[in-house]
Amino acid sequence: MDLFAEQQPEFVPLATGACWLPGFALPVMDTLWPALQQHLCQHPPQQMMTPMGLMSVRTSSMGDWGWVGNAHGYAYSATQPDTQLPWPAIPPVILELAAAAARKAGYPDFVPDSCLINVYEAGSKMGLHQDKDEMDFSQPIVSLSLGIPAIFLFGGARRTDKPVKIPLQHGDVVVWGGVSRRFYHGVAPVKADSHPLLGSKRINLTLRKAK
Repeated sequence: MDLFAEQQPEFVPLATGACWLPGFALPVMDTLWPALQQHLCQHPPQQMMTPMGLMSVRTSSMGDWGWVGNAHGYAYSATQPDTQLPWPAIPPVILELAAAAARKAGYPDFVPDSCLINVYEAGSKMGLHQDKDEMDFSQPIVSLSLGIPAIFLFGGARRTDKPVKIPLQHGDVVVWGGVSRRFYHGVAPVKADSHPLLGSKRINLTLRKAK
């Protein structure tokens, strides 16, 4: 994408195979945000149940595979749980952003087939966890933050490893793969704040190659 080729964004290493790209998505926000708004209007995010209880975030998905949860577990599904219809395609602007961020991080051939959308309100959080339900661990994970700030917790290979605290802002992207592909990560409870575009919400897009 030309917009990414022209800019020289900051590159912050986090671990082997992992980096933080502050503001990386800002050049395409005028296209990305309306596409995401349209999706959320047509496919409103829902609170998913997991074996640990009701999640504090609301979720939606795009792509060939959506992430779904219930009291018995969670998995990738080709259909939406409420309508049984396929998930909508990932918009080109989001695919191009994910590919560009992955290239910047050293992963030249990333083509995601799943985009999980998590909507955070004040107090919402995400406990430390691994992304380990995908089929191909050679592919990285690309995570985009929108809206109010949040503290991203990026740990290590063990749950007990002390996580690094990363103060994510609107438009920041984090990429991890390779040695760090299955590192534990999460989000600290989000503090009340306001963003001129998203209001009191934080939205996170996590792009993966699920199958």
